[in-house]
Amino acid sequence: MKFYLISDDRDTLTGMHLAGIEGKFCEKIEDAEQAMLEATKDDSIGILLITDSIATAFPETVSNIKLNYSTPLLVEIPNSDNTERPGDSILKIVHDVIGI
Repeated sequence: MKFYLISDDRDTLTGMHLAGIEGKFCEKIEDAEQAMLEATKDDSIGILLITDSIATAFPETVSNIKLNYSTPLLVEIPNSDNTERPGDSILKIVHDVIGI
């Protein structure tokens, strides 16, 4: 099982790529919902990371995935600009989630 990131922030995706995590950049926020639903069908994805802005844009889809799917585990992370969760950094999140 692998980590997979869906991001609307290129810097966050680049940082996760450096940590060895694959992902998808959604230039349009509207594309992120479909990407999340597609990820739930991929049996190789164990942990699905999404940025806070995606979680905020699609709260019903996020709740549905968290409540109705045993895998992937959905984890919200801050964007690289980190305006929504002061005190968190992408490096801290990577360390906390995967130990790198």
